[in-house]
Amino acid sequence: MGEPRRRQFFITALSLVLLAVFAGRLVMIQGVNAAELSTAALENRLSTTTSEPLRADIVDRNGVVLATSAERYHVFVNQQKLAEWQRIEDKQVVAEGALDAAAILAPILGVSESELAVDLVGDATFKYIAKYVTPETWSLIADEKIAGIDREKVTERLYPNGDIAGNIVGFVGGREDQQGNDWGLAGIEASFEDELLGTPGSLTYERGTDGTVIPTGVLEEEAAVPGSDVVLTLDRDIQYYTQQRLDEAVAQTGASSGIVTIQDVTTGEFLTLADSGTVDPNDPGATDASSRGSRAVEDVFEPGSTAKVITVAAALEEGIATPTTRYVAPYEYTTANNQTFKDSHDYGDQKLTLAGILAKSSNTGTVQVGEGLTEEQRYEYLEAFGLGSKTGVGMPSESAGILHHWKDWDGRTKWAVLYGQGVSVTALQNSQVFQTIANGGVRLQPTIVKGFQQADGTFVERETSEGVRVVSEETAAQVMLMLEDVTESGTGKLAKIDGYRVAGKTGTAQAPDETGKLTRIVASFVGIAPADDPRIVVSVILFDPKSSIWGGEVAAPVFSDVTSFALQALRVAPSGPAEEMYPTTWE
Repeated sequence: MGEPRRRQFFITALSLVLLAVFAGRLVMIQGVNAAELSTAALENRLSTTTSEPLRADIVDRNGVVLATSAERYHVFVNQQKLAEWQRIEDKQVVAEGALDAAAILAPILGVSESELAVDLVGDATFKYIAKYVTPETWSLIADEKIAGIDREKVTERLYPNGDIAGNIVGFVGGREDQQGNDWGLAGIEASFEDELLGTPGSLTYERGTDGTVIPTGVLEEEAAVPGSDVVLTLDRDIQYYTQQRLDEAVAQTGASSGIVTIQDVTTGEFLTLADSGTVDPNDPGATDASSRGSRAVEDVFEPGSTAKVITVAAALEEGIATPTTRYVAPYEYTTANNQTFKDSHDYGDQKLTLAGILAKSSNTGTVQVGEGLTEEQRYEYLEAFGLGSKTGVGMPSESAGILHHWKDWDGRTKWAVLYGQGVSVTALQNSQVFQTIANGGVRLQPTIVKGFQQADGTFVERETSEGVRVVSEETAAQVMLMLEDVTESGTGKLAKIDGYRVAGKTGTAQAPDETGKLTRIVASFVGIAPADDPRIVVSVILFDPKSSIWGGEVAAPVFSDVTSFALQALRVAPSGPAEEMYPTTWE
């Protein structure tokens, strides 16, 4: 290696080897791996951002907005940058640092200067100073051009009608398995999350090493697809009045809570689902967690005497009785298996027709009527009227109620179900029984959702199941006339409405307490108006009333007021002349 010629030869050979390696590598890059490397380089330069569409609205049947979303901003500060900020005018420093920034921003944000200054002073690089400010407010802040003050875009869910239908609309919030605070946690917000959310959009672009967009580079945009507005069957004005009247009734009677439902007879749609003490979705934390849902959908109770309608309808349908069939209803009645039942009051032996048993709400008479039905028939009619199954109304956490199979009934339950004990229902199911009778014997699927208004203006109706015939038109008509006599001469006189014929049934029963024991009292009235041309079914349920336990005394007056308002709001024509009632007694 010390000889010049040998050293020169070695250097030349090494150079040739290196050139060959580089050439081979170049061939690989430009020839064999060119496409792969080019793709990798492009992917390195691509950046993708997503855009979430605003959550769609929830509106009532007339388009009144019950829930909507709005663009908002969270304002934050980089305290280190703000400490170095200066505002110079005419070569003079007129404002600088956190304290001057606080003086400028406090009036815009509507907070005190001293409180804001506390958040602006420090060495944090990120700290929120205001949340959910409007675009107009942010525009005023941005105009001040204060270094270190910036924002992030968010959305805010707004409920402009406060607690009106809050139990139905629901509310949004954070979830452990998802980012953000705009997820449906209750009511329609939870049930129809997918329809409300829509589909996120995306923007993919090519950027340089400094992060700027390359004008001639890749630019792919997929627009966000807005969600669909959920159109409810509720009427905001009727819902408002009903909630007010219900809260008033709860206060007047000393009840612990109450429910009122209003259902359209011919469509199954609910115009009102009212709970006392309804949650305000704008501030759900102010309401106890146990009261943030809908009792009408979730809570169960024994229907009591309102279920006598099913027994009477079954007896008529099976041909074991007519409206004028005669019975003697004593204060106490003992069945063949030695089960003794009593009426609410001791009137001695009453000579009642089938119509009279319903009008006077006789337990002992109802048991005698039911003796003509087999246990299996009793069960089949309870099931056919919708007991023991969820209605599919469109709300989360709906209860199916409790209806044990007839083979599991004990010696007392097989009789008690005839007058609404030993079985539990929701307010929805209770209403459904009367809707079936008022609709000529056809049970319709109840619903709280009318359909979905898509972004392009297309309206898609919510699918519901076909109606089911439960009893004949003749049976339904006979029961309707008997129910009308309940308000004329029976236990529901306080439910009467001037100008309209009313059919209905009072009820007093029990509901489970926190331990599951039946210690709570349920006073109710379920009615139909107008009785001669049924339009709505109204159910009033009060839990643990103190002034009286009888539905005819505490629930019927609420029914009268709420139904009168609803009929006027719906512009329902007054009733025609009254029909001749069935005889209720005999000699």
